[in-house]
Amino acid sequence: MRHHATYCLVTASAVSFFAVGVPYWQVPYAELSLPSTLYGTGLLIVGVLSAAARAFCRTRPVAVIFTVGATVPAAIVVRVAVDAAKDPTSHNLWPFEVIIAAMVGGLCASAGALAGSLFAMLSRH
Repeated sequence: MRHHATYCLVTASAVSFFAVGVPYWQVPYAELSLPSTLYGTGLLIVGVLSAAARAFCRTRPVAVIFTVGATVPAAIVVRVAVDAAKDPTSHNLWPFEVIIAAMVGGLCASAGALAGSLFAMLSRH
């Protein structure tokens, strides 16, 4: 992968991580409910940045899906680690939380990568 594509992918992943994580981290533990707690602007940003990385930076679709999509479960893992450090009895079903977040993040990143691929294909013609 070219350096420009790598830079775009890292930037899209970092922005996506914080776009999903910051709102999720602010929700009180008692009010968490996956996947509905994740729905919102953060997932929209995951999709848009996946499309942008694919369309404008010419990154590979699989790299976009796995890298940007992995930011959603990564944000969940950070929350689980912080909450479990405070109260070890919290997040006793954390593997399911990570699986749900991985599915949601993968779907959003896949949709974005597909849209970016279509845009790139149509812009060439």
